[in-house]
Amino acid sequence: MAIIKPVLNNKEYEIYDIIHETPDVDVFKLKDEDGTRLDFNPGMFVMLTYTDPNTNTSITRAFSIASAPKSDILEFYIHMIHGRFTSKIEDMRIGDKLKVSGPHGQFKFVPNNDKKVLFIAGGTGLAPMMSMLREINNNTTGTDVVLIYSVRFPDEIIAKDELNDISKKINLKISITVTRQSDEEWSGERGHIDSDMIKRECVDCSERTVYICGPLNFVKAMKLATSSLDIKPIKVKADVWG
Repeated sequence: MAIIKPVLNNKEYEIYDIIHETPDVDVFKLKDEDGTRLDFNPGMFVMLTYTDPNTNTSITRAFSIASAPKSDILEFYIHMIHGRFTSKIEDMRIGDKLKVSGPHGQFKFVPNNDKKVLFIAGGTGLAPMMSMLREINNNTTGTDVVLIYSVRFPDEIIAKDELNDISKKINLKISITVTRQSDEEWSGERGHIDSDMIKRECVDCSERTVYICGPLNFVKAMKLATSSLDIKPIKVKADVWG
């Protein structure tokens, strides 16, 4: 897949579905009313705008696209923190509308260019990686993928079933680590991602292009961890939220 020179859209999309995915994350699925598909490379983001119908005031936030390119639906993982934006959309229903502007960003994945990759995601930072994984799965590109995914608790894993399903179809190794203690049973990794964990879960990490997405402190820590593993900075790509 070649890099797309995006045509910027700026129009209303209808809420097609809302899924309560984890205790704090809702999946919003939007659909263009006229059926037009948004052209973008996996990893890119759009600006979502909520307009108050009573005051006509607007609030805009950036969100990475989780859906695959060429999908009829735009999908977003939204951490419902009851902030200025999320406190408005938490009362929205199917059929309500949000304005979508974009796509934007240089955090782009091109399967034909990157045949061996390491994805490192924290929380809803999984969203652009899901777009990438869905693209790999849809186009059977043969990309070799290692995903290291960090969440606080086991019940905060986003798209758990789909990740497991994709791992059976493509060359994907998944390692999920839980950073906080809970009463839930958990047999996977524990603790924050560091250079030791990266090397243990991805022994050939220095041969891969690395994509990192999560909150600012997470991204800073991951860049520091990869710098100690002989991974060239030019091969490390990062996107920050929050």
